[in-house]
Amino acid sequence: MSNSNPLQSSSPLSEEQSKVFNKLLPTLEGNQIDWIVGYLNNFRSNVTKGLAKSELVVLFGSESGNAEALADLSVKAAKKLGFKAQSVSMADIKPEKLSTMRNLFVIISTWGEGDPPENAIDFYEEFTSKALPSLKGLNYSVLGLGDTSYEHFCKMGKDFDTRLEVLGANRISNRKDCDVDYDDDYAEWIDSSLKALVKITGSDSLSTAQKTSPATSSIPKEPYSRKNPFPAKLIERVLLNGKGSAKETVHLELDLAGSGMDYTVGDALAVLPHNAGDVVHSIIEITTLNPGELVSLKSGEFSLRDALTRHLDITSISKPVLTRYNEFAQNKELDEIINDKSKLSDYIWGRQIIDVLIDFPADSIDAQQLVSIMRKLPPRLYSIASSPKAHQGEVHLTVGVVRYNTAGRERKGVCSSFLADMVDSGDPVDVYISPNKKFRLPDNPQTPIIMVGPGTGIAPFRAFIEERAEQDQAGKSWLFFGDQHYLTDFLYQSEIQEYLEDGVLSKLDVAFSRDQAEKVYVQNKMLENATELYQWIDAGAVFYVCGDASRMAHDVDAALHSIIKNEGKMDSKKAEEYVKSMKSDGRYLRDVY
Repeated sequence: MSNSNPLQSSSPLSEEQSKVFNKLLPTLEGNQIDWIVGYLNNFRSNVTKGLAKSELVVLFGSESGNAEALADLSVKAAKKLGFKAQSVSMADIKPEKLSTMRNLFVIISTWGEGDPPENAIDFYEEFTSKALPSLKGLNYSVLGLGDTSYEHFCKMGKDFDTRLEVLGANRISNRKDCDVDYDDDYAEWIDSSLKALVKITGSDSLSTAQKTSPATSSIPKEPYSRKNPFPAKLIERVLLNGKGSAKETVHLELDLAGSGMDYTVGDALAVLPHNAGDVVHSIIEITTLNPGELVSLKSGEFSLRDALTRHLDITSISKPVLTRYNEFAQNKELDEIINDKSKLSDYIWGRQIIDVLIDFPADSIDAQQLVSIMRKLPPRLYSIASSPKAHQGEVHLTVGVVRYNTAGRERKGVCSSFLADMVDSGDPVDVYISPNKKFRLPDNPQTPIIMVGPGTGIAPFRAFIEERAEQDQAGKSWLFFGDQHYLTDFLYQSEIQEYLEDGVLSKLDVAFSRDQAEKVYVQNKMLENATELYQWIDAGAVFYVCGDASRMAHDVDAALHSIIKNEGKMDSKKAEEYVKSMKSDGRYLRDVY
C-alpha cells in the first residue's frame, strides 16, 4: 500500500510545517513546482553566501607560542561579534585552501634572521614560491610579530602581506608590525581589523548590536600575563656544574602557591627580569643625569633609576635604537654606521647602549629623551624543567648564566645574571606561564619517546621524565644528553641515573665533547645508534629536540635525515618526505632557541 503522505517520516519539518506543505503540494501544477524549486535554490544560495561572509579563519605561524595565543584571543573576539571564527596552524593547511576562504587574518612571527617559525616553514615555502589560484574576493589583515634588535624585523608579516596582495586578496586593514612589547599594537590591530570586517560583511550576517560592540572589549584578560605577572618566591637555587667547569648553569625552584597557575610539561615560564645595578649606574654616570628625575613611560611615571632598572631594555642596540639616539647626538660618524649595513653589523655585535653613550656622546640629552630611545624590557622564556605532578605548587628552571667580555667591557645576560646574582631565597620573581602546545608528551603514555637535549636543552626532558615517572605503564624513553665534560657538566646526573636504574628512563646516551681529542656531540651518538633509533621511530616513537637552533638543531636534523635514509633504505626525496610526515603527524617536535 502506498504512503499517502507526500513527506517521508524522516522529514526535518515540524508537524505544523508538514501540514502546510501537504495541503499546498497537491494543488501545484508543473510550472508552479518548477518556480518553487528555482526559488528555493536561490534562497539557499543566498543563505550560504551569508554564512560565508561571517566565516573567519585566523591563520598563525608561531615559534614560542605568542602568535598562537593571539590567534586564540582573536577567535574569541571575533565570535563575540557574531563571526564563525577558527584558528588554524600553518602546519595543518595547504596554501591552495586559501582560495576557498572569504575572510582571513594572518598572525605570524619572524624567527632569527628573517626565517619562518617552525610550524610555518613548509606553508611559507609553498605560499611564496608556487603558482597559486587567484585570491580575489578574499578579505585579509596581517599582524607580524618580531624583534627590532634583528635586521629583518617582522619579515614574515611583510612577506605574507605582500604575497596576499599580489594574489589579488583585499587588504581590509593595514598590517601591524609588533616589537616584543606587542600588547597595545595587537589591541589596535584586532580592533581595526574586526571593525573593517564588520563593515564589509553587511547587515545580513551580523546583528546591529553585535556590530556596535567594540572588538577589544571581547578580549579576555588572563589572570597572569606580562602586564600582570605573578611574584613567585625563590625557594632554592643550586649550581649544577662542578668545580672547574667553564660553564655556570643554575637550577631554580620557584613557589607558585596561591597563584592558581597551571602548566603542562613542555610549557615555558616567562620571567620579567631587572637590569643589573652596575649597568644602570654606568648609564646614569656617563650621562650625568639625576637618577631621581621622573620620566614618563607607557605604563606610567617612574624615577629614571627605576625606569632603567625594571622597565626598559638598557642593553640591546639596533638600527632603530641608534637612529632614535642620533636624533639627539647628531653625530656624523654614527650616521655613517647607521646607513652602512656592513658597518652597522660590525658595530652592533657585542656592544650595548653604554658603548653608544661613550662612543658618541650626546651633550644635551635629558632623562626623557634618553628613555625614549629604548624599548620596553622584554620577558625571557625558559623551558620548564619540572612536572607539576612531581612538584605541586612549584616550577623549576634550568638556566645557563651568560657572562662574557667584548669591546673591552665585561658583559652579562640580563635575565640569567638577574636570576643568578640578584634574587635571594624568598625574593619574588615576576613570572607567567607561556604555553607551548606544539611541544607536548604524547596523549598515549605508552608511546615511545626519544629526547635530544644537550646543555640546558635538558630542561623540558627532565620534566618529561618526571611526568612519565608519575604515569602508570609509561612507554619506553631514550635520552641523548651532551655537554663539555662528564665530571663537571653532567646536569642532573644523579637524577637521570636513578631514573635509568628504576626503568623510568629506558636508554641513555651521553656525549661530552671536550673529554677526548676528537669532539663528540649528540648527533654523533645518534648515528652510532642508527639501527635501533630507526627501529624506535619506525615503531611510532615521538622524536624531540631542545636547545641551540643555530648549530645543534641543524646537525641533529641532518643526522635524523641520514638515519632514516640509510636505515630505511630510502632515497633522499623519500627520506625528506618521511621526516615531513613525522612533523605533520606530531612525531618530530622541536623547542629551539
